[in-house]
Amino acid sequence: MKTLFINQTEIVPGESTKIDVNIALLPSHTPINITISVSRAKTEGPVLLLMGGLHGDEINGIEIVRRIIEQSLHVPECGTVICIPILNIYGFINFSREVPDGKDINRSFPGNKNGSLASRVASYLMRHIVPQIDYGVDFHTGGASRSNYPQVRCDFHDAQSQALAEAFHAPFTLNSRPIAKSLRQAASKLGKRILVYEGGESLRFDEFAIAQGIAGTLRLMHSLHMVSQSPLPDHPNQIIKNSSWIRAKNSGLFSSYVHYGEKVYKNQVLGTLTDSFGDFKVQIKAPYSGYIIGINHLPVVHQGDALVHLGVLK
Repeated sequence: MKTLFINQTEIVPGESTKIDVNIALLPSHTPINITISVSRAKTEGPVLLLMGGLHGDEINGIEIVRRIIEQSLHVPECGTVICIPILNIYGFINFSREVPDGKDINRSFPGNKNGSLASRVASYLMRHIVPQIDYGVDFHTGGASRSNYPQVRCDFHDAQSQALAEAFHAPFTLNSRPIAKSLRQAASKLGKRILVYEGGESLRFDEFAIAQGIAGTLRLMHSLHMVSQSPLPDHPNQIIKNSSWIRAKNSGLFSSYVHYGEKVYKNQVLGTLTDSFGDFKVQIKAPYSGYIIGINHLPVVHQGDALVHLGVLK
């Protein structure tokens, strides 16, 4: 089997271990460490990265990876699993998406080892972890009080990524081209395929999204011959080739009449937008039939804010 080194520590076949990697020190001398759990089988196989907390407030992804470790589900029969429950430690302890300078790590790849904290975290991942993996799952949630129905995002132009998404079998699979300077884009340039899983919203546990994330990961591991058993899907996998957000045409108070995951039809009333002082009340209607793949739970909205993410039904 090929050698695997993390932070100058060799992890040999058959070993499971945790490694702390120091990235930086805050002005208070508080260390910013990333904890990495690695489990290797004695039998050759793929190297799979499972990572949460790229955005520190997206705790469903953190909980998915944590439970996988807690239940020893990351211990493969073949190959290697690298688990990073929390990549953005600073954001996690500050209930924040970003790092101290306000930068988004997932818009900072491939990073710079001498750059900002976001750039240093990205650089470490790209220099020391991503080159050693074959595949990965990057766990996220909706941001800014927006909740995502459990879904995997991948580029439908890439057959290998599509096959991985099919194996994961989330309730929804969305066609999504890699975002500039994201982990997925940077990894793809190295020939590494990373799925993005989205489920729930930031700063709130969503047990359904957590359960779907764990089950999908086990199905993916089974398809890669890393484990011999995995849970059967309890839902169809809806393929969403196109989607768009319905946005507020006025500022006001948004009341939703639908739930995420729901199937809706053209001209169906999805909710109402009312003026804070009672001057107007307008209905928000579906411009086409589709599935609710994301929804804004924050009642106070500004003109142009995202209200409902609707996947096109064809």
